[in-house]
Amino acid sequence: MGSLPAAARACVLCAALAAALCAAPALRAAHGVPWGAVALLAAVCAVCERLPRRTLTLPVLLAGAFLLPPAAAALVAVPGALVGRVEQRPAWIRRLWHAAQLSLATCAASHVFALMAPATARSAARGADFPPVDPADFPAALPSALAAALVLSLVAAALDGAVRVAAERRRPRAAWSGLLLPGPLLPALVHGPIGLLTAALWHSAYGPATALLVLLPMSVSSWFLDRCERERAAHQATIRALVQAVDLKDQYTRGHSERVGRASVLIGRELGMTGERLEALRFAGILHDVGKLGVPTRLLRKDGPLTPEERRVIELHPEYGHEMVRGIGFLDEARAAILHHHERLDGSGYPYGLMGPQIPLFARVVAVADAFDAMTSTRSYSRARPVPAALAELHRCAGSQFDPRMVAALSAALDRHGWHSTVTSEATESATPPSGNVPSSRRPVTGAGHPGGEG
Repeated sequence: MGSLPAAARACVLCAALAAALCAAPALRAAHGVPWGAVALLAAVCAVCERLPRRTLTLPVLLAGAFLLPPAAAALVAVPGALVGRVEQRPAWIRRLWHAAQLSLATCAASHVFALMAPATARSAARGADFPPVDPADFPAALPSALAAALVLSLVAAALDGAVRVAAERRRPRAAWSGLLLPGPLLPALVHGPIGLLTAALWHSAYGPATALLVLLPMSVSSWFLDRCERERAAHQATIRALVQAVDLKDQYTRGHSERVGRASVLIGRELGMTGERLEALRFAGILHDVGKLGVPTRLLRKDGPLTPEERRVIELHPEYGHEMVRGIGFLDEARAAILHHHERLDGSGYPYGLMGPQIPLFARVVAVADAFDAMTSTRSYSRARPVPAALAELHRCAGSQFDPRMVAALSAALDRHGWHSTVTSEATESATPPSGNVPSSRRPVTGAGHPGGEG
């Protein structure tokens, strides 16, 4: 704890003290607290804290807020938070903070529910000191449950922002950005009804065991979402590794791949693409030059003109790239763009001389994005063109080299969103431009990624 700033230490200690004060009434009135319910909910919460996404923690805490008095509800989160998974150090101080944060948030939610719930739902059962939720009162208690769930999320988010301000010395606005409204609204809408249903079934004829079964579908969904998230992270890591390898080999493409992916997405959105297909198009733009890993480095970095044989070798990079990603299943339609992004509508492109609609849609998109970024990026052998000049050149070559629909889509997207290009390699005024590499107004533009003018 000594490594934390003094403000962060004070924040954690104050939160822990406040949580202890909230739970103190339950410890003092031990005989009137339903310790069996507290223990069972705390045990379930501890299991949820060990799950990958912790998705089930909030519904369990809300069920405790609906079933127990505020002081007892504050205890439900403590065991799980103290034994839960911690990925960063110091672990013990993070566990203490997490326990205090959830304890305070659950206590606040329980207070809100006790104040807002219908009289029949919050009235104490005979001989009991906690308000059971009658299944018959479920619809009437739903607004109160939603309010309590929102308060739980807001309190947890507010405390999270406070410790960020203290520990990371962030500005308050930056620390709470995205943590407060509208961030907690979706969890409240989802977890509030689930927590209320769990509480209602708890006091039904079926008992607590049936109530906990409500969490089973959520646990399956949580597992599935975690698998999807891990798979997506693996996809991103694969793409990033390939792009970094290309960037290290060819200095002229540094940053170029990411911008081609961004420009491809702008075009795709204008064409009405969404979701996974738009993501595949982004991958296509990012990986369009991955085949340069198979091209000798001396050719990619050659400063003089290329011989016809050297140009033929460089023009093999789309086929190299297609072979490299053939076994990566999630790329799907992106593979065709990697193979065909140097084809031209008039059939003069490579590697297969496809014409017009024979060229895959993704390849036509990436061809425009590639050429646009080549013209608007400053490189060691050419200055960046202004965006209007680059668009004018694309329009000039539309119909012969580029698909006019893709050029129009990029133009419309840039009118709305603009474009911010960065230097892709160190610009040196004295560098000698490689032969045939600079687009001119007298010939069709090409991508610029290595000598010879092909990106």
